[in-house]
Amino acid sequence: MAVALLALALVRSVLIATAAFVLMEPFTYAAHRWVMHGFGERLHRSHHRNAARSKPALIEANDLYPVAFAGVVMALLAIGFNASGFAVLIPVCVGITLYGATYFTVHDVYIHRRIKWWGKRKPAALEYLADAHRTHHATNGEPYGMLLPMVRQAKGLAPSQVPAES
Repeated sequence: MAVALLALALVRSVLIATAAFVLMEPFTYAAHRWVMHGFGERLHRSHHRNAARSKPALIEANDLYPVAFAGVVMALLAIGFNASGFAVLIPVCVGITLYGATYFTVHDVYIHRRIKWWGKRKPAALEYLADAHRTHHATNGEPYGMLLPMVRQAKGLAPSQVPAES
């Protein structure tokens, strides 16, 4: 009986972590669209300018965003581990952290090659994401998502901001 309850708790935690991972894509879209290309554009501009350089810098002001997001996750983990009734935050934070690690690997390591792990390999799925991201950099508009980029084909869509100078 105890083993079955433990297994059920594990399945529940995996489902919660998976849901958190999946829900991070619309959150990322919204944060990128309305924060990074909105009132927080000043920091994010460093990313667009850095990516346009022939030899991008390893660190950019935009890196403060994932640092801030990690701080929120650490605070939520502290609550989940220490506050009665908030243990559900632990698998939520696991899902968010896995999304963040995936985002970092796709965006910073593969697309922008800020860390040279991939060599000359070009997996088709990652190239699809890279093409979508290049479109975003070229227009400063859609797509704002990362792992499931959606590009609307409607006429008259304007970029969220004027393209940054290189």
